[in-house]
Amino acid sequence: METTTYIPRLKAQYRETIVNAMREEFGYKSVMEVPRLEKIVLSQGVGAATADKKLIEYAVDEMSRISGQKAIPTYSKKDISNFKLRKGMPIGAKVTLRNNRMYEFLDRLIVSSLPRIRDFNGIKAKGFDGRGNYNLGITEQIIFPEIDIDKVNRISGMDITFVTTAKTDKEAKALLTHFGIPFQKN
Repeated sequence: METTTYIPRLKAQYRETIVNAMREEFGYKSVMEVPRLEKIVLSQGVGAATADKKLIEYAVDEMSRISGQKAIPTYSKKDISNFKLRKGMPIGAKVTLRNNRMYEFLDRLIVSSLPRIRDFNGIKAKGFDGRGNYNLGITEQIIFPEIDIDKVNRISGMDITFVTTAKTDKEAKALLTHFGIPFQKN
C-alpha cells in the first residue's frame, strides 16, 4: 500500500523552480546556499488590553483562526506608569509558523488576503532589516477570509515577519518575489 503525503503548493514550487531560478540569478554553487524561508511570525499588540482583559482573548482567537495554529498571549516585561502598564500584564498575541503551516499561510496571504486590501497596488519593499528578513504591517485583520466581519469587536492591525536564511536584503527580496509576494514597482 502506497502512502502519499501532502506537500503544500509553495513548498513544491520552492523545490522545483525557485531553487533553480535563485541559483541562476545569484550564481550559488550548492543547493544548500540558496536562501529559504525559515519561519513566519504573526504578532499583534493590543494596547487597549490594559483596560479590558477580554481584548487579549479576542486577539488570540483571531490570530489562531488566521494562522491555523494556536496563538499565545505576550506579556509586558516592565512597568510603564504613563500607559497604566504593570509587569506581567498581557499586551498582545503572537504565533510562529514553520514548515507546512508556514507555506499554507503564505499561500493564503498571497492568493486571497492581500488582494482584499482596499486600493491594493503591491506592498512596499522598505520593510527589510538588513539581514534578509522582511516585516509587513497589515492595518486591518478583516482582509483574512477566516475572520467573520460580523463577529469582529474592533478593527486591529498586525505585523507579519518573514524570516529567511538570506544574507542580504536583495537575496531575500528575490526569494519572496519568486514566492509571489507582489512588491511595488519603484
